[in-house]
Amino acid sequence: MKAHTKIYLQYFNFKIPEDCFCEVCGNYANDIHHIEARGMGGTKQKDSIENLMALCRKHHLQYGDIKDKKDYLKEIHLQFMKR
Repeated sequence: MKAHTKIYLQYFNFKIPEDCFCEVCGNYANDIHHIEARGMGGTKQKDSIENLMALCRKHHLQYGDIKDKKDYLKEIHLQFMKR
């Protein structure tokens, strides 16, 4: 299991990845997405929960690495973290 997936699971006290649901639509999450992708010139920080969100494949493709959608994803993720 990748380090960023472990961070996400531990923060929300999920036992297995199958406990994760898309923060956009609520369907099963296939991916733990980096909002600011390190490989695309984003943050230089190590993985942090503020930069990680669960997404289904549809929303990962629709919003994932699209610069104009980062603020939208950040807002959704902040609301999700407040639950």
